Amino acid sequence: MNISDLLSAHNVILDAGPANKETLLDLLATEASSRIGTPKEEILKALQAREHIGSTALGKGVALPHTELRGTENPLVLFARLRKPIDFEARDDEPVDLFFLVLWPTATRKGLLPVMGEICKALRDPQSLRKLRQAETPDTVVQLVRQALPPNAEREPDDDDF
Repeated sequence: MNISDLLSAHNVILDAGPANKETLLDLLATEASSRIGTPKEEILKALQAREHIGSTALGKGVALPHTELRGTENPLVLFARLRKPIDFEARDDEPVDLFFLVLWPTATRKGLLPVMGEICKALRDPQSLRKLRQAETPDTVVQLVRQALPPNAEREPDDDDF
């Protein structure tokens, strides 16, 4: 399973308005809850616990909040772009406006790191970030993420890859 399998236009939120980290995490937990059926409070608590360990901001205005959840069967990836960047305690001190939320079932941990790695690779190119910031539709966001993936990310890894 890769990011192309997990990110759909239905899971893209454009021009959200949270004013700070807490309200953003609340928004992401609410959106995720409506998609996977896990209570919002459980998702929010898990996200807050992960952020307490250290900020998931990657730099360049991007963050990758993520956590594993018990009792869920399928992973979820959401993309959110904010109208106005917020402080997300990034190491580069840049405010963050692009968020990829990754929720992963604890029972299938194996795929979490490869998917997060794909997201990080897709976001290395400054042109990709600029295009994501200018995208007008959720479908365009999905297309841009797929285009930014390394060529081998579109195939399923086999045992030789590990």
